[in-house]
Amino acid sequence: MSSRSVVYTSSPLLASKTPVWRSKFIVAAIAVGFLALAGRAAWIQVFANDFFQRQGEVRFARTLELPATRGRILDRNGLLLATSVLAPSIWAIPEDIERDPEKFAKLAKLLEMPLAELDRKLGDEDKSFVWLKRQVEEDVAKQVAALDIKGIYQRKEYRRQYPEGEAAAHIVGFTNVEDIGQEGMELAFEKELAGRAGSRRVIKDRLGRVVEDVGEQVPPVAGKDLQLSVDSKVQFFAYQKLRDAVIENRAKGGSVVVLDTITGEVLALANYPSYSPNKRQNLSGEQLRNRALTDVFEPGSTMKPFTIGLGLESGLVTPQTPIQTAPGFVMFGGMKISDSHAHGVLTVQEVIQKSSNIGTLKIALQMPAKDMWELFSAAGFGQKPQITFPGAVSGKLRPYKTWKPVEQATMSYGYGLSASLFQMARSYTVWAHDGQIIPATLLKTSEPAHGVQVLSPKTVAEVRTMLQMAAGPGGTGPKAQTLGYSVGGKSGTAYKQVGKGYDTKRYRSWFVGIAPIEKPRIVVAVMVDEPSAGKYYGGDVAAPVFSTTVQQTLRMMGVQPDMSVKPQIVVNAVEESF
Repeated sequence: MSSRSVVYTSSPLLASKTPVWRSKFIVAAIAVGFLALAGRAAWIQVFANDFFQRQGEVRFARTLELPATRGRILDRNGLLLATSVLAPSIWAIPEDIERDPEKFAKLAKLLEMPLAELDRKLGDEDKSFVWLKRQVEEDVAKQVAALDIKGIYQRKEYRRQYPEGEAAAHIVGFTNVEDIGQEGMELAFEKELAGRAGSRRVIKDRLGRVVEDVGEQVPPVAGKDLQLSVDSKVQFFAYQKLRDAVIENRAKGGSVVVLDTITGEVLALANYPSYSPNKRQNLSGEQLRNRALTDVFEPGSTMKPFTIGLGLESGLVTPQTPIQTAPGFVMFGGMKISDSHAHGVLTVQEVIQKSSNIGTLKIALQMPAKDMWELFSAAGFGQKPQITFPGAVSGKLRPYKTWKPVEQATMSYGYGLSASLFQMARSYTVWAHDGQIIPATLLKTSEPAHGVQVLSPKTVAEVRTMLQMAAGPGGTGPKAQTLGYSVGGKSGTAYKQVGKGYDTKRYRSWFVGIAPIEKPRIVVAVMVDEPSAGKYYGGDVAAPVFSTTVQQTLRMMGVQPDMSVKPQIVVNAVEESF
């Protein structure tokens, strides 16, 4: 049937008469609707688009941090102590993961984690981001990328490496997984080493892919390199010898410090036990503690040269003044102070050589307590070392007004005050620098140090002779003698404090000295904590470490030997008094 045969007017609806106002109303309504939509669009896109801009940015705009390369830490000769290497980190968007059992098993194996742990991480509450493993090896990152698992991504990061390992660990320190310094020089110079991270503003799609850069990119600023005063070769050798001594003497631990007496530079600072900063799992406080700076102890006989030096400086005695030490002990209100052996009459020189407590305290009690306190303070005792390093302690030196006669007597030979091994090493720069105590530094410098005059050069020369005698035949530390170089120093042995008393079966042994004796170039201080293999005197336990460290260090520094023959070492050394 043809469409032309249809009569449309036969429909009642079409045949009815429509009011004109109705069609006008519909047209007007449509026009108003279009105007409302146009106005709304203009409002959203032109006049009030801040809210929607923010929502869009929250969903798709990201600021990517461009990590700065951390500065290197170098030794005095430019050898690496710490550097950064590329170590990508693996992360995921859990809600986008496409699970392939075979690929997931390979991923778990590459990340060295059980498959159940990988599933747990991806099942956490945060469905938009989760770290799978931080700082993996580059070849591992490449193998992960090759798996091509949707929702698994990588981020460029850096990891610190420490070529010198445990030998320099307590100086260099380490960073955490965020590359922020946690210990040692990494912590002390965090601001300089870290640099400044850059940024990149981008638009990402829902799969996390960058589709557009927005705004200007801020490039990262690399951290500055840090050059230390430490000589890595001296450091390694000193650490080895210290470790051997601790193991041989079945000791709890030990420390060694080597200072340059011209510049005040720390050439070595080592502790044992130590740790590898490259592998820090299951570390103990014993390993992390920088004993040379944090542990304090009563310095014992190593303080005697200062007491004798004050007696010489004040004119109270001369090197040849006789001191009666018989019968080898004195009583102070029921307290017995004694020497290890009864010596009778000793010259002041021999008081140091034989390490006589009685001879030292008899000289000390003729001097004002104030003068002793001022000398000890000037030598750095009771004061925090001015060195840029975290954890350095001040030790203890009580005000002289509180000293009783017996306390002045015991302090004269090193009991009743406390100091760290680092403080002891620095105090001996007085004997190496013509009476000046010089500042110590862990940063490389070529400028001679300028110190504070503590004693006159004349007094220092006299005490240096006594230190040489103490480290020679008939002294308490002949095992400190070194092939080719003259040395001087003082051994010390002390009971360890336990509460308010002393444990007479536990000792600290140390030796502090200088070399060569006429023109000193280094100070070496050695401490061994709780030797338990039968020997415990400083002259037996610490002096041999001093000897080998001195010899190796001076050779490395190019210092010419000042002795043409090997000194004769007396095996049966005089024992120092406690």
